[in-house]
Amino acid sequence: MRGLVSAVGLVLVALTLSGCSSDYVMATKDGRMIMTDGKPSIDKETGLVQYTDEQGHVMQINGDEVSTIIER
Repeated sequence: MRGLVSAVGLVLVALTLSGCSSDYVMATKDGRMIMTDGKPSIDKETGLVQYTDEQGHVMQINGDEVSTIIER
């Protein structure tokens, strides 16, 4: 019985973690650190980087202003 409960718990944890998207940090050339919810996307035509901030707002920033994007 104890093994069954442990197995079910592990499956639930694995399913919960697999549904989470990774957070990213974008560093700008002027020194700001922008935390994102999920991976930012880069529009090749416009050069804009689109991301969702931690409050859930969809934002855009000029790609020339971004120095690095790293997964947190």
